[in-house]
Amino acid sequence: MSGNIQLLNDTLARARAEGRSALIAYLPAGFPTVDGGIEAITSVLDGGADIMEVGLPHSDPVLDGPVIQTADDIALRGGVKIADVMRTVREAHQTTGKPVLVMTYWNPIDRYGIERFTAELAEAGGAGCILPDLPVQESATWREHAAKHDLATVFVVAPSSRDARLATITAAGSGFVYAASLMGVTGTRESVGAQAQDLVTRTRATTDLPVCVGLGVSNATQAAEVAGFADGVIVGSAFVKRILDAPDHPTALRAVADLAGELARGVRGEA
Repeated sequence: MSGNIQLLNDTLARARAEGRSALIAYLPAGFPTVDGGIEAITSVLDGGADIMEVGLPHSDPVLDGPVIQTADDIALRGGVKIADVMRTVREAHQTTGKPVLVMTYWNPIDRYGIERFTAELAEAGGAGCILPDLPVQESATWREHAAKHDLATVFVVAPSSRDARLATITAAGSGFVYAASLMGVTGTRESVGAQAQDLVTRTRATTDLPVCVGLGVSNATQAAEVAGFADGVIVGSAFVKRILDAPDHPTALRAVADLAGELARGVRGEA
């Protein structure tokens, strides 16, 4: 089975044709359990998210704030493996028919083997990978294998990225560009601000790829604000927090589905 980069491209193009941003959600695999995580991810997609990022839990998630670090720790203590991540991708994609990517640091892929990882991700129906800590200049082998398996390679750009650097990064990527709205780690913020809009403008000057903004969006108002200038709105910590705060699993599933619905209305300007 080939990967689903075409499904990802079509989903982003359809959102643009509808005059709105795509809603991209993030949850780590294995959180709160492998089965519970699959149910949560499915609830988010059924609730209104267009695209899902499945996090591969890591013991040193340098770009993630305390909320996602807590979820990763729960998943790792539960014994989550890469096989569980692949199963999560497969079941979420097959159940909803929507594109599912993996967001992961480079070290687990390097240890697992690039060819093995890309082949298994494609076989699971995955659309690609977001690789926040893989330098573009060291990515040729990964990109070769990803292209062979029809997988997107999504790189992250930041407000500190100079224009020439943006051009290098976007030329190497596929699927979309992940624009980090601010310097720092993931987490909810009071405002997603002007830095993000400037970064989107500068990134678009270098590429025709959709530019999607993450880090800090947690409610429909912020989603609507970011949707005003970005092709996609990425939300992670707010979903994780709903699960952490829920007294039981059924409540958690309702909470993340409700948040997905609120955010979906936000990106459509209906909030």
